[in-house]
Amino acid sequence: MSLQYHFILNKPFGYLSQFICDVKKKKLLGALCPFPAGTMAIGRLDEDSEGLLLLTTDGKLSEHIRSCKIEKQYYAQVHGDITEAAINKLKQGVEIGIRNLKYTTKPCTVFKIYTPPEFEVRSRKIRDDRHGPTSWVSVTLTEGKLRQVRKMTAAVGFPTLRLIRVRIGSIHLGSLSTGQVLEVKSFNIG
Repeated sequence: MSLQYHFILNKPFGYLSQFICDVKKKKLLGALCPFPAGTMAIGRLDEDSEGLLLLTTDGKLSEHIRSCKIEKQYYAQVHGDITEAAINKLKQGVEIGIRNLKYTTKPCTVFKIYTPPEFEVRSRKIRDDRHGPTSWVSVTLTEGKLRQVRKMTAAVGFPTLRLIRVRIGSIHLGSLSTGQVLEVKSFNIG
């Protein structure tokens, strides 16, 4: 049995959650750290999203974690001051488009974050105050459809400006700085 490696990463904005890409000039995870051969991301974060990403060389572990209904928590900075009505709609499930099909999201945990979280400044500015207020919301899901959180907040009238995954199961982003990689013995998803 070969040695397996496991990593926790704070994925920066602008990076793809992969190691190989046919499109030139894309930033790939391999630029952040000399990962061992066979390292793969467990799940993905789109290029514009940031935060917690788990990586492993163990394909069986990757499949197990992806197939389980493990909670994933995101902090989303949205355009406008999100309302309780919008939050309630998000909690109940909203209709979004997934690959040209209509899909209703499963009920999830959502709440407004009244004190904006303190994250490192993003490499590309979000926007300035002239465009109106923004607010933060926490969204916790057990599913992971393509750009789901972004589509959900847009469906209730509050488009996502910045999206950061802060938790997968019992693993938290914590104080890991942007681009930092932490090697661990195993994942205790909980």
